[in-house]
Amino acid sequence: MREVGTWTVLVYRIPREPSRPRIAVWRKLERLGAARLGDGVVGLPADARTREQLDWIADEILAAGGSCTVWLSQPATVAQEREIAAGMRAARAAEYAAVTTEAEAAVSADPAERARVLRRLRAELRRIHRRDFFPPAERDTARTAVDALAGAGDRLAGTRDRLAGTGDRLAGTRDRGRA
Repeated sequence: MREVGTWTVLVYRIPREPSRPRIAVWRKLERLGAARLGDGVVGLPADARTREQLDWIADEILAAGGSCTVWLSQPATVAQEREIAAGMRAARAAEYAAVTTEAEAAVSADPAERARVLRRLRAELRRIHRRDFFPPAERDTARTAVDALAGAGDRLAGTRDRLAGTGDRLAGTRDRGRA
């Protein structure tokens, strides 16, 4: 039987007003992919990076007049940990699905738009990957869709080049026929 892992948990309260620090903290926690365990309680699988990030957010909460503590803890059962992981996995799956949908839609875009979307989606995949502690199957699908988008540009460029070469050969044939 597998043992439960250690989690870095942030327990916090932050004043409602002014709202800017509260919203900033919320956005940072979202960017980290933190699991919402309760009102004012979030957690991430424990490692040096997640601990440091939650410590920095704790400092921001204190600077905004809030209160907080950072804990290292373990869920009481493997089932509880699986439930938390499933919630985190589902959130990442939705993000990856959005990337897949956008990549598939951009395949037929003009080359400049396709290149712009490709750059943005690659950056988005990197951001999602940083907060993807429990990778869903959708991750591979999203990577494949973005790779296909990159390949679509290559295939279309190759087709244009082949067609341009055919046009040149045909133009040369026409010129010879007239001489």
